[in-house]
Amino acid sequence: MIRRGALATLWSWAAGCAIAPPADLDLRGAPPLLLLGEVHDNAAQHALRARALAALLTNGARPALLMEQFDREQQAALDAAAAAPHATPATLISAAGRGGWHWPHYEPVLALALAHALPIVAANVSRSDARRIIAEGLSAHGFDAAVPEDLMALQVAAIVRGHCGHLDAAGARRLAPAQIARDQFMARQLTVHAARGAVLLAGNGHVRSDAGVPRWLAPAQRERSLAIGLLEHGDETAGRFDRALHTPPQPRPDPCAAMAPATR
Repeated sequence: MIRRGALATLWSWAAGCAIAPPADLDLRGAPPLLLLGEVHDNAAQHALRARALAALLTNGARPALLMEQFDREQQAALDAAAAAPHATPATLISAAGRGGWHWPHYEPVLALALAHALPIVAANVSRSDARRIIAEGLSAHGFDAAVPEDLMALQVAAIVRGHCGHLDAAGARRLAPAQIARDQFMARQLTVHAARGAVLLAGNGHVRSDAGVPRWLAPAQRERSLAIGLLEHGDETAGRFDRALHTPPQPRPDPCAAMAPATR
């Protein structure tokens, strides 16, 4: 369940203003497959998930930790780094991390995984794989090309929004297979680790119950899963998740301000 209590006021040095901290995320009694979303740069959400995972482990759970931040071809390097004496989050990131992520956000959950000997699973399809999938199709790379039209329409709309309107629906439809492949691969990894339980850490777009990873889980696994979106105040997409929790927005420049029109 998600527990919402009274909110105290804290001072955020990063934001330079007073903010209300989010309610706790209580995962006790949750099903064995947990999909925890995020806005990638929201520090409060990362702290919230780390606290929730720590409490889950204190209660005896030992799920696999599936992370969007690692690409599937990095699994061998990730396993070797985790098995090395005196492994630390920094050594994992050095061995298998890729650019584009603010790694201090993820170090606390990696530390928990190492301390409790959790499998750390690379759950993403790389950008190079994604380019090949866009060019050659899902089935050419072992993914399911039978994409329901309602799911495709939702993915196209999300990509258009993500490009701030600089990409039209036809261009977004050509890009959608890459996102769909990622969702399918994450669903497969959840299924592989379902017997022991698994926690997937991924962006909210992947965790959406209407168009993300849950759509690619078999019915038996979907029944054992819970998709939780961690959203910022003002985000009205809570209905796209099994559960949703709002946090204060992370101060950031307008992401659309400097975005050039995408090449079609």
